Amino acid sequence: MRVSGGVFKSPWRTIQIAPKAVGLINSGLILNLNEPCVLETPDWIRPMKYVGIWWGMHLGVESWVINDRHGATTENAKRYIDFAAANNIEGVMFEGWNAGWENWGGSQDFDYTRPYADFDIKEIARYAKEKGIEIIGHHETGGNIINYEKQLDKSYKWYADLGIHSVKTGYAGGLPNGHNHHGQYNVRHYRKVVETAAKYHTTLDVHEPIKDTGTRRTYPNMMTREGARGMEWNAWSEGNPPEHHVLLPFTRLLSGPMDYTPGIFDILYERAKKSPYRKKWNMKDSKDCRINSTLAKQIANWVILYSPLQMAADMIENYEGHPAFQFFRDFDADCDWSEALAGEPGEYVVIVRRAGEKYFLGAATNEDAREVTVKLDFLEKDKAYRAVIYADGKEADWITNPTAYEIIEKQVTAEDTLSVDMVRGGGQAITFMPL
Repeated sequence: MRVSGGVFKSPWRTIQIAPKAVGLINSGLILNLNEPCVLETPDWIRPMKYVGIWWGMHLGVESWVINDRHGATTENAKRYIDFAAANNIEGVMFEGWNAGWENWGGSQDFDYTRPYADFDIKEIARYAKEKGIEIIGHHETGGNIINYEKQLDKSYKWYADLGIHSVKTGYAGGLPNGHNHHGQYNVRHYRKVVETAAKYHTTLDVHEPIKDTGTRRTYPNMMTREGARGMEWNAWSEGNPPEHHVLLPFTRLLSGPMDYTPGIFDILYERAKKSPYRKKWNMKDSKDCRINSTLAKQIANWVILYSPLQMAADMIENYEGHPAFQFFRDFDADCDWSEALAGEPGEYVVIVRRAGEKYFLGAATNEDAREVTVKLDFLEKDKAYRAVIYADGKEADWITNPTAYEIIEKQVTAEDTLSVDMVRGGGQAITFMPL
């Protein structure tokens, strides 16, 4: 930018125009506005699928603090590691493992190298390595950035020494001295965090973040971030409406990946409501809450709501033995190519991604039932594929019958078209595997 008296640099701004709305999703413009990668060896950065001790706390079934319903215990951690190893899932994330959660909502004074007494992190790290599972660590700051920065280098080195090279951070709370989450104070803080993480070959998943700014081109270890109403909102509020999931790809996701944490199978919280441990802890009692979608749409959101660290967010007992969880077992978060095929903001969207030789398609609609015809010309020519379709059941409805689904198998080629039928608040997910 040139002005009278000299030249100075300003943050980039974009205006994007496309003939069709899906052209905005397919644009790579924002990926190319920042400085190139400054890391010498980025080969240690890799996408992965994960599960974690997290959703039970939001439902009030478990707690972040150490008590009789503490979620992050050694025993529970090993149970999640075993589940990941048995289900083709690379990582497990633990929240509420460290001292300081008893101060949440108060001093927000967390200690990032002092585990709770019932969380033997050395044994858990050993067990995870034995099982071939990556641990995703967790640093909640509560907004107390001063406290976090004092421990920054020490805490990332401590994790790295344990073999933990991925961290989810959180900023759920007010910032010091009147600063806000999107101000320059936080912009500088996030740069300091991502640089420190890179020093220890650690990837980041940031919650309650500043807006995505293209930093992931310069520091690709900034893998994903939240930055909009994600899944946790549904646990203690009226929940995100069906249109929310088909608006995000045209808005928030244009700036970069989002850790929405999709994939809840217990849509009506039936298991949580039966738990003798469940307690109200935020806003609205979870017994009055639910997920505002069908099960098939929850599966489709693993494809639609892009994140290179993609979570199956439900408690693992809701996945065990469930036939529809096969989609996530087959899914690969390390996508080589993606394209939005059809959609209108807030109405519907159809997105396909390729990982290796497999293709994954996700389609979702708002409050209206919808049928979309999809050409399969994105598949490799002269090759047959087994299409495994996870669809809304014939009697499914996001309000009255959200968990009805069906699994259909077909043999298809690039010459075929498919009719994607979605009920109100529904969706469809398809895995294409070459024969």
